[in-house]
Amino acid sequence: MKSLRVGAVSRNYFNLPLWLGIEAGFFSSEGLSPEIHLIEAIDQVTEGLASGALDLALNVTENTLLNRESGGDLTIIGGNVNRLPFSLIARPGIHTVADLRGAKIGVSSLRAGSSSLVMRLLADAGLHYPADYTLVAVGPILSRWERLRSGEIDAGLQGAPLNHIAIDLGFSDLGSPRGLFPDFQFTSLDAKRSWLKTHGDTATRFMRAFLRAHHLFYKDPNAVAAVACRETGVERRYADQAWGEYTRDTIFPRDGRAAAAAVQSLIEVSSLIRDLPTRASMRAETYIDHAFLDAAEQSLRPAQ
Repeated sequence: MKSLRVGAVSRNYFNLPLWLGIEAGFFSSEGLSPEIHLIEAIDQVTEGLASGALDLALNVTENTLLNRESGGDLTIIGGNVNRLPFSLIARPGIHTVADLRGAKIGVSSLRAGSSSLVMRLLADAGLHYPADYTLVAVGPILSRWERLRSGEIDAGLQGAPLNHIAIDLGFSDLGSPRGLFPDFQFTSLDAKRSWLKTHGDTATRFMRAFLRAHHLFYKDPNAVAAVACRETGVERRYADQAWGEYTRDTIFPRDGRAAAAAVQSLIEVSSLIRDLPTRASMRAETYIDHAFLDAAEQSLRPAQ
């Protein structure tokens, strides 16, 4: 059995395809034993992948773009969160985005990830960073939720199912960024190109299990709920709400692929917000390598 070091951000719903594939035995049937390294800081996931401490990772896609733009070796080999599962959740008493003037807003990182989305959402309400509000780097979804409940921040993006839990507890739902960005590659399955050159067969076997896990996610809500409840600690009703949202809006890609349109949306939004003219000229395909997923998909097709 070949061990693989696989990074992921925190213990959240984004990791369901990995957990589900392990639970169903898809990876072990390929002779693979993924060791999931759950890391709270999104930048540390990228750093681990870039340094070789991790072999693969469900990584914040904007960090992969940043890595490549600085001469790095990371590439996207599969999809993860291809559409946004977030709501902008604020403490009770804040009723509109305009009410966030002067607020502290929690984000995963100041360089990438949720901060791009927050800046774009608030710009539409006439609020501009840093004059009109403060961004506080507090980490991913679970950390933002803890700090929102404690009052350390006034608002932050919360993903399913935590957005549903927050609303039930009386927090304010200020809307979803999905209306602005129907496709947006928030996270993806990434690897180093140099690692892929020497581990091509391993990558193809991994992608075969990854693809089967996505098929099972859409087919078996009971299997998904059992894994989601165990790994994230949410109640069954919230796991079911998350599954309903993810399947209805195809937040996880059925075919396991990163979407060129979603990566392009990320490029355009982040280049505008962060004043990155070089990024604006790049095309999504520059960052995507689906060769291993193509090979996996081909091997799963029935013989003609």
